[in-house]
Amino acid sequence: MAFVKVVKNKAYFKRYQVKYRRRREGKTDYYARRKLVRQDKNKYNTPKYRLCVRFTNKDVICQVAYATIEGDRIICAAYSHELPRYGVKVGLTNWAACYATGLLLARRLLTKYNLADKYEGNTNGGLTEDDELYHVEENVEGPRPFRCFLDVGLARTSTGAKIFGAMKGAVDGGLDIPHNEKRFPAWSKDTPEEYVEFLKRYVYGGHVADFMEELEEEDEDKYKVQFARYIAEDISFDDLEDMYKECHEAIRADPSPKEKSKPFEGQKHKNHRKKLTYAQRKNRVQQIQQTFLASQEE
Repeated sequence: MAFVKVVKNKAYFKRYQVKYRRRREGKTDYYARRKLVRQDKNKYNTPKYRLCVRFTNKDVICQVAYATIEGDRIICAAYSHELPRYGVKVGLTNWAACYATGLLLARRLLTKYNLADKYEGNTNGGLTEDDELYHVEENVEGPRPFRCFLDVGLARTSTGAKIFGAMKGAVDGGLDIPHNEKRFPAWSKDTPEEYVEFLKRYVYGGHVADFMEELEEEDEDKYKVQFARYIAEDISFDDLEDMYKECHEAIRADPSPKEKSKPFEGQKHKNHRKKLTYAQRKNRVQQIQQTFLASQEE
């Protein structure tokens, strides 16, 4: 048989469609999702939990979910727009806010499953007292820690990315998430010790404080524009560390979600017009005709 060249022309690509809709839309990486969802058969239908971290322009979304045939089930969620309840009113999408949101999710989830007293997490700014990476250790007497896996979605997983700030907050909150230090800020294989200082500064907003101080010295007008909301809330670069520390303490004290307002129990008012009878509709038409004729005569 002679060689036949396969031509993939416009007619071919018009008929070609990617199998999954969310993959066509560029919303889901199914190669990664398949690995995060797959569970061993000897787990006896135990859900495989995922820590889903997503970003919008003004919000950070942290959720713990597991997959079913019908779709994902969310068992707990936390959002950065809840942080004003805990004292952080500005900068709700920076690295420190992601850490606080992950911490809020972890404490809320453990409180829901009565594990908050068993696994209190870490309160030393992301590291142990010996400046080592913190991991949740299983209690000998039980129960085991809540284990889940980081689901980054389509986000870039570069060194220092905010998505790892949310993961670190969840780990310090008491969740068991497999990870290492290679994607935390300032990590380098040549100088792995330098990230220790940087990580603590990022947890408490030190990188924002440095930028605020530097910009105020170089260009005060630009500083007033860039940090207008901080100035309106009377927050300077010296206040950021204390603000985030107080936020973490408040989250640990009460991680419960805000109570929804009770539905209105009184009689609902209906603004619909009462339906007219046939005689009333006929009479209405006659009145409109008479009004029109009278206006024409005038």
